[in-house]
Amino acid sequence: MNKTIRRASVFCLLLVLALLVRVTWVQYYEGQALADDKNNRRNVMEQYANPLGDIIVGGEAVTGSTRTGGDSDLDYKRTYKDGALYSAVTGYTSQVYGSTQLESIYQDVLDGTDNKLKNPVDTLTGKSTDPGDVITTIDPGVQKAAYEALGDKKGAAVAIDPDTGKVLGMVSTPSYDPSKISGSGSSDAKAWKALASDEDHPTVNRALKQALPPGSTFKLVVAAAALEDGLYSSVDEKTDSPNPFLLPGTSTYLKNESSTAPCEDATIRTALQYSCNNVFGKMAVDLGQDKVRAMAEKFGFNDAKQDVPVRAAESVYPSGMDGAQTGLSGIGQFDVTATPLQMAMVSATIANDGRQASPHMVSEVTDADGDTVTSFPDSDDTRIVSGKTASQLRSAMETVVNTGTGTNAQIAGATVGGKTGTAQHGENNSQTPYAWFTSYAKDASSGKSVAVAVVVEQSNAERSEVSGNGLAAPIAKAMMQAALKG
Repeated sequence: MNKTIRRASVFCLLLVLALLVRVTWVQYYEGQALADDKNNRRNVMEQYANPLGDIIVGGEAVTGSTRTGGDSDLDYKRTYKDGALYSAVTGYTSQVYGSTQLESIYQDVLDGTDNKLKNPVDTLTGKSTDPGDVITTIDPGVQKAAYEALGDKKGAAVAIDPDTGKVLGMVSTPSYDPSKISGSGSSDAKAWKALASDEDHPTVNRALKQALPPGSTFKLVVAAAALEDGLYSSVDEKTDSPNPFLLPGTSTYLKNESSTAPCEDATIRTALQYSCNNVFGKMAVDLGQDKVRAMAEKFGFNDAKQDVPVRAAESVYPSGMDGAQTGLSGIGQFDVTATPLQMAMVSATIANDGRQASPHMVSEVTDADGDTVTSFPDSDDTRIVSGKTASQLRSAMETVVNTGTGTNAQIAGATVGGKTGTAQHGENNSQTPYAWFTSYAKDASSGKSVAVAVVVEQSNAERSEVSGNGLAAPIAKAMMQAALKG
């Protein structure tokens, strides 16, 4: 063999060896990464090769699957029953645009690839099995009541069982029908484009994902801090609260909505009843931002990992404030923000004698035979405030509903406590304020209870008519009535 042929042979052999090494590397080291790549069409084809499992509300599936037909290489697509009603719970799963909410979190369960659904042989071979179902804690009556009461308003509402932490209702409006974007056709693309360009962002779950200034509903947290700290011994002790209150280091006075309300040196009960800004602005300054923040964090503020199991946006009580900013934080302004879920948790904790059960909206995951694969029992609750403080706050909140700013939440035959809020929006409050209401209701005869938070961001009401009692309280009432009927 001459020298040239020998060199060419060695070179070809090296090329073959390099190819073998590369193939081995791809198969054994990069194979899983390639299989999991979002651009791998085979994954989508496999996911939609069979009907998906379902999300269950009140014992009935609110999702389904239907054959696509036509020339699509995807055999099935997702369908939704009352899609706009439940979109804040289910989210969407789309052949083109991915998935959100429960559809995303439990994708492996719903498409049958979760190892918990498989027998040992299927686990070893990687074979898919029949999909499972996700059982939610949502009460259909509460969900429908919230959706209908919110109507064409832009806002959100959450209802929680204070004793167990079960999320009974979660609505965000304006809503959307996930069925219209679940496929890959031109109509789905058109619907997606309309949603993406909508300034109201219908696909955003405002109940979980949007934290806004909570306004006067935050006064409950400040009152809890004052009672727990011993700044005041009861809700009926007079406070040291000049009216109006001069914010420290400024020439700005913190005034009240009504000039005739008895807010000077008012008790906590009276201050909640009339929503006296001077009282809670002064109270926050007297306590100091660190004590208010500590109480807020006990309720759940500043927690970036609040999962239900969908992760909620962080509700924030800020740090590094000066005296004036601390005063404004006492009335839920400055940089204080909260989700409706967070404010529902505040009322639920007060209703549950000062103990907080972690909110959750999935009770169990089942396999195709209906057998439980994973259960999510009611969590152990955590002491947030003393039973005495909770009792005092319940008494004051009931005064708000009986004779104060929250009378639109009254329910015959039930004990109802609540707190209204109207939060400033825009520079110098130039835009329509946010209307808040957070509350609880108890039925002594049945023992049922519920806690609710509602925010209305925008409605057809005149600016002068925007209030927590006028806009948000009737929505909360409808939800509470539905929950107590059960």
